[in-house]
Amino acid sequence: MSRSDGDLLILGIGNVLLGDEGVGVHVVRALEADAAHAVSGKPLPPQSRVVDGGTLGLDLLPLINDARAIVFVDAVALGAPAGSMVTLESDRLRAVFAGHLSVHQVGIGDLLAVAILAGMLPEHVALVGVQPESAEFSLELSPAVQAVVPAASRAARAAAWMLHARASSAQPADAS
Repeated sequence: MSRSDGDLLILGIGNVLLGDEGVGVHVVRALEADAAHAVSGKPLPPQSRVVDGGTLGLDLLPLINDARAIVFVDAVALGAPAGSMVTLESDRLRAVFAGHLSVHQVGIGDLLAVAILAGMLPEHVALVGVQPESAEFSLELSPAVQAVVPAASRAARAAAWMLHARASSAQPADAS
């Protein structure tokens, strides 16, 4: 299987036992629920795969290696009010994660660094990041972060369609 045959991966990262630190997982769960109940009106792009990556860290590398494009969803330290959200793409995402923006021990920055060094990261990547309020033990998101989950889910869907279009236009035309 070539990379262009792979899934468009929407990957939620985080620990749901640590409150807002698990926002990426909550967002992909909301995205899956929307898709299952046709809530959003617009499906995900063809060959999309929504994955709860939880705290798997570097164990996610095989999924990354097989993906044609990736939308990461995670809690990130933006230095902004809790619930603030950002969408970063490709080169901008790589530049931002040269430092540690993720709140995880082995965060997206480490995962991206290893994937880049190993030649596993697809050309088309994006991040939907949400500023956490608290990463203390809790099964619940803070009110500020919970309020942004629907918007983050929509942002992840929009990023998936954008990456799908870019990855599709980058593929060579069939020689039929």
